[in-house]
Amino acid sequence: MIPTHKLEMSVRDYECDLQGIVNNAVYLNYLEHARHTYLLEQNIDFTKLHAEGIDLVVHRIEIDYKQSLTSGEAFLVTTSMYKKGPLRVIFEQQIERKSDKKLIAKAIVTGVGVCNGRPMRSSQIKEFDALD
Repeated sequence: MIPTHKLEMSVRDYECDLQGIVNNAVYLNYLEHARHTYLLEQNIDFTKLHAEGIDLVVHRIEIDYKQSLTSGEAFLVTTSMYKKGPLRVIFEQQIERKSDKKLIAKAIVTGVGVCNGRPMRSSQIKEFDALD
């Protein structure tokens, strides 16, 4: 497993619904942005991989919502990553409110590498060598 990554973000007004809380679908955007930032810091570049015919795609997301965020609140998204089996890469993520350290949501995201529309072994993606 490569090191854990933390990304600080804050809620923007338009991400909230009529109840004044972050819409549940917006949390998926937060998690995705944190994964992309994490991968870039590990020198895993989606654009470069795509040019080589490799796409990293989400296969499954499991998310548990624990609390709600409101407009202007700062929060941290923590991400770690490891290989599971020959095809899958697992991201364990959580969102925590910065002010009181309350757990807002936790997620397990399963990703796979695809080459020309067909699944490929994670070992074929040299950028994932650090996961061994």
